[in-house]
Amino acid sequence: MPTLIIDGQTLEAPAGITVLQACELAGVEIPRFCYHDRLKIAGNCRMCLVDLEKAPKPIASCAMPVADGMVVHTHNDRVQKARRGAMEFLLINHPLDCPICDQGGECDLQDQAMAYGMDKSRYHEEKRAVPEKEMGPLIKTVMTRCIHCTRCVRFAEDIAGVPALGAVGRGESMEITTLGRPVASELSGNIVDLCPVGALTSKPYAFHARPWELEKTESIDVLDAVGSNIRIDGRGAEVVRILPRLNEDINEEWIGDKARHACDGLKYQRLDRPYIRYQGDLKEAPWDQALCAVAERFHQPETLAAIGGPLADLESLFVLKTLLDASGVTRYDGAGGGVFPRDNRSRYMFNTTIAGLESVDALLLVGTNPRWEAPLINARIRKRYTQNALPVALVGEAVDLTYPYDHLGNTAEVLRGLAKGAVPFAGILKKAQRPALILGASVLARSDGEAIYAYAADLAESVGIITPDCVGFNVLHHNVGTLAALDLGFVTQGGQQALFDAVRGGAVTTLYLYGADDVPTDVLEKAFVIYQGHHGDKAAHYADVILPGAAYTEKQALYVNTEGRIQEALPAVTPPHLAKEDWKIFRALADHVSGVSLTYRTLEEVRLAMVQHYPALAVRDQCPTPSWTRFPQSPKTLDKAPLVYPISNFYQTDPISRASKTMAECARVFVYGGQNPDDKKAVA
Repeated sequence: MPTLIIDGQTLEAPAGITVLQACELAGVEIPRFCYHDRLKIAGNCRMCLVDLEKAPKPIASCAMPVADGMVVHTHNDRVQKARRGAMEFLLINHPLDCPICDQGGECDLQDQAMAYGMDKSRYHEEKRAVPEKEMGPLIKTVMTRCIHCTRCVRFAEDIAGVPALGAVGRGESMEITTLGRPVASELSGNIVDLCPVGALTSKPYAFHARPWELEKTESIDVLDAVGSNIRIDGRGAEVVRILPRLNEDINEEWIGDKARHACDGLKYQRLDRPYIRYQGDLKEAPWDQALCAVAERFHQPETLAAIGGPLADLESLFVLKTLLDASGVTRYDGAGGGVFPRDNRSRYMFNTTIAGLESVDALLLVGTNPRWEAPLINARIRKRYTQNALPVALVGEAVDLTYPYDHLGNTAEVLRGLAKGAVPFAGILKKAQRPALILGASVLARSDGEAIYAYAADLAESVGIITPDCVGFNVLHHNVGTLAALDLGFVTQGGQQALFDAVRGGAVTTLYLYGADDVPTDVLEKAFVIYQGHHGDKAAHYADVILPGAAYTEKQALYVNTEGRIQEALPAVTPPHLAKEDWKIFRALADHVSGVSLTYRTLEEVRLAMVQHYPALAVRDQCPTPSWTRFPQSPKTLDKAPLVYPISNFYQTDPISRASKTMAECARVFVYGGQNPDDKKAVA
């Protein structure tokens, strides 16, 4: 390891790191604008200049590798003069926009100008002006502020895999541009976080608030099954914005655009009081009256069925299951239509783990489009590809995943050929040291879902994806409610399709929908519908009784991500008006159902009872250790129908994002080609 001296401190640094990184290891702060830990080095801004003994001039520490015997000075007069000069040049054309800039209070340029700049300007000529650029519904531009750090360009090309940004012109005429096209990436909002000067800011958040006005709450995103760590910024009763939190094991420091910008949907179409349908119309009702109307339906448990929705949390689903079991109700499901093997938790989890994808050396995707189902997982796959040219193959419809792959076909029959070794990619999997298979959860909702799962498991066992030392078999879920239902056993034989058939056949006359909206219309029309949720979404229009619940930003709750990692969400704001946390509604309902007694009164008591029944749920913030047993052989018949992905519109997948005006505009621009989705000419 090279040994160098930084400000008189002797340090051994790992070979290959830069002087800037070595200074950080020594606890010395180096200012920078263009450098970022996760992006390629550019060396544009020159703010990271340090004095290297025997060097003729100050060096850019972000681009200089460490060498044995280096003597570095980071705060002598020469360095300070160089940094003041660099800052003076950066500010020459920068407008005096701080009073009206959304970056104010969070601006790297402000902070570093105070710490390293001069107290006056010597520039009196005219400042340049740059036209604004169109970057889509999420990114607001004031390109006159741009200092050409190129962070946005490097993120779009390297991380997001969408080379939509670039530079044109030279010198003072240089501009960052998209050539008039919006940035079509599910991760585009992250370039706003990366921009150090306010040239790129959040368009939906523009002029809404200053950072010091906001109450900040660390929480979890639940709009997909990744479980990204987020910070919710609220003001009063409103969620103003959502930002990412650092978690190297899950989302690093990125989040998807839906997780970031769907929060405005929390303001619209909210259910904030109970309703009962009288003579065809929904009328407001007191809580006791609404609960009594629901409790009457529990007197005939054999005719009642319950369905859990995609945003269900563990505690609420546990209390609901306890209530149903105590009432004698046997028909319930929350697995989203899929039939999953539950004899082993590893059979329906993402066993490789999200961070573990960075060590995979061959990958097979079956019936999944991770770019829309889990953008952060897709970013990890791309990261692995850019590092080591990861060989990837896809069974399913050919789509743009932002990295190259072998398209093996779009039917499940390909799995049979892979298992027999008739497809060349099977040889790549066998030769790999750490291969992995990702199976889309949606394929298990097909009529041949069990057969597809069995073939995928057979393939994984035969080519070495599953070994005694490593389980590379993964199921990629696209909502957290399915994981909660599987862990709690909130499933029924035959899945939701069996429940729907029971309604159509007349055996079930009452449907209790806990945030479940993807229910066929003919089923909703034939049943007495109890809807509990936080948005007046699809199924709420057919409800006979509505019980208003709380959204994920309004309650303390545990959620399971696709890895099986249990994380806690915390309330940033209070539920609107008369809405209540879901577990409390189920608990209050139990008091109205005769013969049912639930002893717990607090959330902590609910969690203790849940852990007693399901000990695996006691471990927080850790992925379970995979344990695989040989998959049982069974007759398998595959359907020749093409594999279809569950998400055709990334921006509107749940009640919150469907109520969001920002997500509706994103869908119009990116999914429907700029046309209204109701227009028959819209391109799907």
